[in-house]
Parts: sequence; C-alpha cells; structure tokens
Amino acid sequence: MNILIFFIILLVLVLVHEWGHFFSAKKFGIRVDEFGFGFPPKIASIKKGETEYSLNALPLGGFVKIFGENPNEENTTGPDASRSFVNKPRWQQAIVLFAGIFMNFVLAWVLFSIGFMSGLPTSTSGAPVGQELKNVHLVVLGVSPKSPAEIAGLKSGDKIISMLSFDGDLTQPNPASLKEFVSNHEGKDISLYFEREGELKDVVLQPKAGVVDGKPGIGISMDTVGILKLPFFSAIWEGFKFDLSVTKATIIGLFDLLKSIFVGKANLSDVTGPVGLVGAVGDAYHGFGFAYLISFAAMISVNLAVINLFPFPALDGGRLLFLLIEKIKGSRLNPKFANYANMIGFFLLILLMLVVTYHDIVKLF
Repeated sequence: MNILIFFIILLVLVLVHEWGHFFSAKKFGIRVDEFGFGFPPKIASIKKGETEYSLNALPLGGFVKIFGENPNEENTTGPDASRSFVNKPRWQQAIVLFAGIFMNFVLAWVLFSIGFMSGLPTSTSGAPVGQELKNVHLVVLGVSPKSPAEIAGLKSGDKIISMLSFDGDLTQPNPASLKEFVSNHEGKDISLYFEREGELKDVVLQPKAGVVDGKPGIGISMDTVGILKLPFFSAIWEGFKFDLSVTKATIIGLFDLLKSIFVGKANLSDVTGPVGLVGAVGDAYHGFGFAYLISFAAMISVNLAVINLFPFPALDGGRLLFLLIEKIKGSRLNPKFANYANMIGFFLLILLMLVVTYHDIVKLF
C-alpha cells in the first residue's frame, strides 16, 4: 500500500512538472514530439496532432520530448528549425525551462491549502497567530533505529497520554517534562501509555544513556501537535505563506548539504531517496492521516522544484545557467559541449541516486 501511494504521489508531482514544460512550449509554438506517462519501455501510445501521448511501463513520473531541446543539425538548421526550442528567443527558452519548476511550487501551494481546509496536524509553536488548534496531544514524530522506543513498537503518529514508573507518574506530558522524566529513569522500567488510531495502548521500556546527545533517552522525536482547520480564503493565504516557508527551509538545507560536502563532512545516510520516501509516505498517512499526507506530498513537490532549479547540468537550473552564459557571451554554446555536459550530469545524478538508495536500504536492516 505504501509503495502504491508513493508511486501515485511521484507520478502526480512529475507529470505536473512536465506539464509546465509542455504547456509553455506549446504556447510559444515549439514542437512537442512526445508527452510520456512513466518511462520506457512503451506500453501504448496515441498521437494527437504532432504530439504522441505514451503510456510507459516504469511508473516513476513522466517526460516531455521537446524538439530542439538537445541541439543537433536537424533541429538547428532543418526544415522545421523555426519551431525548434533552441532557435526560439532566449527569454522564451527560459520560461519553458522554468515552467516545470513553477508548476511544482503552485502544486505545493494548492496541496498545502487543501491540507489547511481539511484539517492539518500543526505544531503548537507553528500555528498562525490567532488560530486555535483542536485535539492537542504530544505526538511522536520519529523513532530512532534500534532505540528502546523502536524495540517497544512505538511509531510516528502515536499520541503520548502518560508515563508511569514505580516512583511516580507523568500525566499530560509536554516535550520538556517528558525529557526530564525519561532522564531521571535511566535503566528503569517505564510504562508509556499512548493512543494509536483511536485505540489506547501501553508499552514498557527502559531509557538508556547515549540515545540523545549523550543523555538518557528512549529514542523519539516529538512535538505538541493539534489540528488546524481553516476557512477557504484563510487556508489559501496560509498555504501560500507555508509554501514560501518550506521553500526557504529547503534552499537553506540544500546549501548546508553542499557546504558540508565541500568541507568533507557530508553524511549521505542523512539524505532520503526513493526507498526511504516510501517508508516516510507510509508514516505520514498511517500516523497523521490523509490531510498530512497531502501536505507531505507538497513538501516533496517543493524539494523537487528547488533541486531542479539548482544550476547543475541535466537539471532545469543547469540549462538556465547555459542560457545565461549564452546571453553574456552573445552567442550560442557549442551544441556538442552542452549535450555532453547534460549527459555527464545525468549519469552523475543517477550515480548519486544509487548511493542514496543504497543507504536507504541499509537503514532498513
């Protein structure tokens, strides 16, 4: 089920991105040869006008084949060269390249807004001023591998009700009081009562040293979370602001990762790839509900947009960088150089994806 949900989300996000390229290219009179759902091998296709619409076997998103996107003799000087991407004004090329990124930001805005309209799990510290949260609980956001919490069976989305030990109890806990309670009971049995999908459960676990910053802990991240449900126009506005906030945080996170790579302190095990996202999607849906899953998809959409905007060959940002260089030098880049650079960039991205996927798989064991 988790895999199916993940593929549906990925398909929607990528197709919306590619539709941005497709729509803008059509508007500027650029020939679009194919719009593909999934990746080859091809299962079926239909041709309408000059564009072939294909259904492919690998459900990992989609693609748009734009005439002249990769320059060659046919699309630069051939009989249909006037409708080639590479022969259009640079500002039109830039819009076509940026349109996919823009559509991912727009999709995220729409999804965040739907989440707020439906009732979105929101941290009490992040709630908009003047808005009241309902059904507030201390909620488990994540569980560390091989920690006492994971061994006991705690999961993301569990609502912590109380904790009980031989020398006292803790009711209506908050993050600070729970951390203190746990820290004072290293190596001792604690009964933790929690709610999962409306059912009250309890587990017994022992805090151990070194779980959190060298201190005793049980291995969970947590926050006080409630449901924020907004009327239509308020949801649209808050969705827009949240879209900007997530975009800013994603950009900062990407630059911090790049900085750590340059200084040799990068840890790729902290980066989540497709396999890790399958588990995260499952946690989002089963732990926090459909509204949170929608917002989680919106966050992935923002990440997809920011990564595509990065000025690296094979990405939209890399192609935009080439356009900027052409504008500065006043002439077109050598097509062979551009094509080779994009090809090398593509293989490096595939290599990076394989490394990240390997770390995702290692985390499962």
